[in-house]
Amino acid sequence: MAWNLQSDRPIYTQILEQIQTRIISGCYKPGEKLPSVRELAAEANVNPNTMQKAFAELERSGLISTQRTSGRTVTEDTSMIEQLKNQMAVSQIQSFIDAMQQLGYSKEEIYNLVTKTLRGGNE
Repeated sequence: MAWNLQSDRPIYTQILEQIQTRIISGCYKPGEKLPSVRELAAEANVNPNTMQKAFAELERSGLISTQRTSGRTVTEDTSMIEQLKNQMAVSQIQSFIDAMQQLGYSKEEIYNLVTKTLRGGNE
């Protein structure tokens, strides 16, 4: 998964979100050891301190934990991961609804358009 970092928001926030996405999508599995801060910083082409800041926030949330001798691992709490997945999905849906309403669609029109699209309609 590529690191798509934009200059319009804090980089560490975007890194945090992308690591969360990697966890909830199963790219990083529960209990799995994460790559080191330096490895991920090099991969994302960011300063290791920026990556460390994102890791610290993930640790505060309980999504990852640090083992002194074995590095950082993803939580084994699958219900926490599922809860985060649902929260992120609701946030994405709300952003979509807000954008559609800015285009002038009512909630009913949005619902009908999404339903039609999911059923394979072209318009």
